Amino acid sequence: MDAKHHTNTNSPRRSRWRHLTALLLIVPFIGTLWVASYASLTPALWGIPFFYWYQFLWIAIGAALTIIVYAVEPSDDAPSAERRP
Repeated sequence: MDAKHHTNTNSPRRSRWRHLTALLLIVPFIGTLWVASYASLTPALWGIPFFYWYQFLWIAIGAALTIIVYAVEPSDDAPSAERRP
């Protein structure tokens, strides 16, 4: 069998994990698109109305989730143990 045509024994499990981590990226969209949940002025944080600081908080949460997904996703450029001669 050619090295290019190797089979991955973990592909269903790995595929399922990749889908679950990708779902993490949907969380910030849900948090910001549900406007009725944060359309108020109170509680204020350091004089900033809730409407604004809630959205800024989701920017930080979205960045953190993106970093987590990036760290968990396997890199296509890195050689895997299965491809080594």
